Amino acid sequence: MHTKSRRSRMTAVGITAALASGLLTSCAGSTGPGRPDREITVWSQENLPDRIAATRKIVDGFEKKTGIKVKLVGVDEGQMPQLIMSAAASGTLPDVIGAAPMGQVWQMYTNGLLNTDIPEEIIAGLGRDTFNTNALDLTSDGGTSLGVPSDAWLQLLVYRKDQFDAKHLAAPDTYARALTAAKALDARGNDGISAATDPGDVFTSQSFESLALANGCELVDDRHRVALESPRCARAFRTYDQLARAHGAPGTQTVDSTRATYFAGRSSMIIWSSFLLDELAGLRKDALPSCPACKGDPRYLSGKSGIVTAMKGPDATEAAQFGEITSWVTTKTAEQDASRAFVEYVMGSGYESWFGMAPEGKIPVRRGTAGQPDRYLEAWRHSEIGVDTKKPFDQVFPASLLNQLADGVSNMGRWGITQGEGALVGATNGELPVPKAIGAMTGGQLSPAEAAREADDEVAALQKSLQ
Repeated sequence: MHTKSRRSRMTAVGITAALASGLLTSCAGSTGPGRPDREITVWSQENLPDRIAATRKIVDGFEKKTGIKVKLVGVDEGQMPQLIMSAAASGTLPDVIGAAPMGQVWQMYTNGLLNTDIPEEIIAGLGRDTFNTNALDLTSDGGTSLGVPSDAWLQLLVYRKDQFDAKHLAAPDTYARALTAAKALDARGNDGISAATDPGDVFTSQSFESLALANGCELVDDRHRVALESPRCARAFRTYDQLARAHGAPGTQTVDSTRATYFAGRSSMIIWSSFLLDELAGLRKDALPSCPACKGDPRYLSGKSGIVTAMKGPDATEAAQFGEITSWVTTKTAEQDASRAFVEYVMGSGYESWFGMAPEGKIPVRRGTAGQPDRYLEAWRHSEIGVDTKKPFDQVFPASLLNQLADGVSNMGRWGITQGEGALVGATNGELPVPKAIGAMTGGQLSPAEAAREADDEVAALQKSLQ
C-alpha cells in the first residue's frame, strides 16, 4: 500500500489559492440542487483498494435499504484541487464528498461550493449531543455546519521508552524534555529524533504545526494578521531546527524516511500520525519494523515505545494536541434528499464499518446514539487494526492509550481554523510555504529567524491573494 496515499489522513491537501481566484465562485453561483432522480455520485478520498472495497460494502447496504443508486468514485487527495476546479467549471460536481480534511472543506465553502443546510439537518437528526463538541466547532463557521464531521487522526510523538528509562529521562511532553532527550540519545548510529524536513510535503507542515501549537504559536493573530514571526513562533522554529537538524538524520527527511529510521531502531523519537500504530505493532507486511530485535518479534517496538499525544512549550499556558478531522460534505448541486439519506446512513448503520477500515487513524467523532451514548467509541476500541494481520485495537494497545486518543479529539487545536481562516489553511497546504521554510532552515540555508520571516511573508502573500 502506498504510504503517502495512506498517510493522511496525513495529507490534508487544500485547494490552492489559484482555485480561489474566482473561477469556482462564478461557476457555483449559477447552479442549484440537482433534480431528484434518486441517483447520486459520491467521491471518497479513502481511495486505496481495501478502503474502496470497505466503502463499497457500505454503499451496497445503503442501496439495498433505500433503492437510491450510488456511483462511488475513489479520488486521490493530491488530485482533489484540480478535480474540484474542473468539475465546478463543467457543472459536474459530485453530490457528496467523503474524508474531506478541514482546510479543503473551508476552501470549498469559501468558494460557494457547499450546501450547508444538509449537514445541519443531518447533525440535528442524528443528535448534536452525540457528536464531539470540538469536532463540531472545528468544522463550523460560527453557527453554520460546513459538513458532518466523521473521524479524526492525531499527531503523536512516539519515543523509545526503554532508552529513556535507561538514561532516567522524562517523557518528552515539553520542549525542554524533548530537547534534553534528543541530545542525550544522539549518538553514533542513533539519531535523537526523526522529524520531517521535506519542503514539498504537507507532512512537514503538520509535523511543525504540532510543535508550534505546543508553544502557543498561531498562524494568525486575533486581528487576522499572519503571526509566524511572533516570539512564540520564533521559539518554535528554533526548537524544530535544534531537534530536526542538530539531532536528526542528515539530509531531507520524508514521511517514509522518518518512519524507516525509527522502525530500524536508529532513532529514539519520531513525530508521526496515529496511522503509525498498526505498523508499529507489526501488523503490515509492507511496513514492518526492521530493528534487529524486531525480526524475531514484530511487536518488539510497540512494546518498547511510549506515546505522547500533547506537548507544552515554555511560552504556552497549557499542552496542545494537533490532529485532523475529516468530514462528509454535500455540494451546492447535490440532490438533497438522497445525499442527506446517504450521509445519515454512513454516520449511522454504516458508521462502524467506516471507521473500522482503519481505526488507528479514524477515531470516531460521533460517540454513540441517543439510546447508546458510548456505542461507537466502544466499537472503535474493539475494532480490528492491521492489514496482513488483524487484531482488536484494545488487544494490541493499552486502554490508557486508547483513552488518550479519544480524549485528544476534544483537545485538538489547529492553526487558523478557529480564527475563521480556514481558506488560508487550505491554501497553505497547497502552496507549502512552511515546509519550504523548514526545509531551507534544516538544510542550513536559512537561520530559524529567517525561516520564520520567509514563511510569514509567503503566508501573508497567500492571504492577500484570497481577499
